[in-house]
Amino acid sequence: MAFVGIALIQIGTNFANDYYDAIRGVDTEDREGFTRVTQAGIIPARQVKLAAFAMFALAICSGSYLVSIGGVPIIVFGLISVFCGWAYTGGPYPLGYHGLGDLLVFIFFGIVAVVGTYYIQVVSAVEPFVMTIPDGTVTRQAFLASLPIAGLSTAMIVVNNVRDMETDAETGKRTLAVRLGYRGSRIEFTAMLSLAYLTPIWFWLGGGFGASILLPLVSLPYAVMISRTVWSRTDGKALNPALEATGKLLALYAVLFAVGLVM
Repeated sequence: MAFVGIALIQIGTNFANDYYDAIRGVDTEDREGFTRVTQAGIIPARQVKLAAFAMFALAICSGSYLVSIGGVPIIVFGLISVFCGWAYTGGPYPLGYHGLGDLLVFIFFGIVAVVGTYYIQVVSAVEPFVMTIPDGTVTRQAFLASLPIAGLSTAMIVVNNVRDMETDAETGKRTLAVRLGYRGSRIEFTAMLSLAYLTPIWFWLGGGFGASILLPLVSLPYAVMISRTVWSRTDGKALNPALEATGKLLALYAVLFAVGLVM
């Protein structure tokens, strides 16, 4: 159910981005990214907006079961997550338009998603419907384990925003990539990947885990290949596949990290 709730928030956020970017005039014919259904006229704007809010509503409904286990902390972080999914491009002060998108992704699709999932598993053995976070349900190891997922999720946003940098700047969408420029954004991308691949080494050297925790390093050559594209290209023809590849890297890394932890 934690997976379902997080997935629904992600889908709702994507629908909201599609809708708000179109009605704000950010998605233009010059955009080199994947097809946006609102801007392309494939689906009426009103239906896309309804789909976004329907996904958020379903996320809240699915979260009701988690609330019965995790108590008030799940209510708080769940509602904040839904709000930020909408506020990323919606509302009077769209956060993604003011350089805060990367930070939101790092926090909510990395730290909150992983630590929150860990919390709900552990707290289920404590007591039903807690009012505060019980001791031992949010640990340093769970937080550190969230950092690679946070980093790789943010790396996806970096690739997306580097690709759209010029059209975003023209339409007034001041993403972090627009603010940092190509060089700064590429350094950010490399830093996020470095965070992902240094974390297992910390678990091995300082966390008391065996060498199996280093299993995610198997995916490092794939990460290097993507990095070469990000550092050398700015066009959608190259960065669209790089964005897709970064998503695959995130999934591959997550599986390898989970297997390494279990081993």
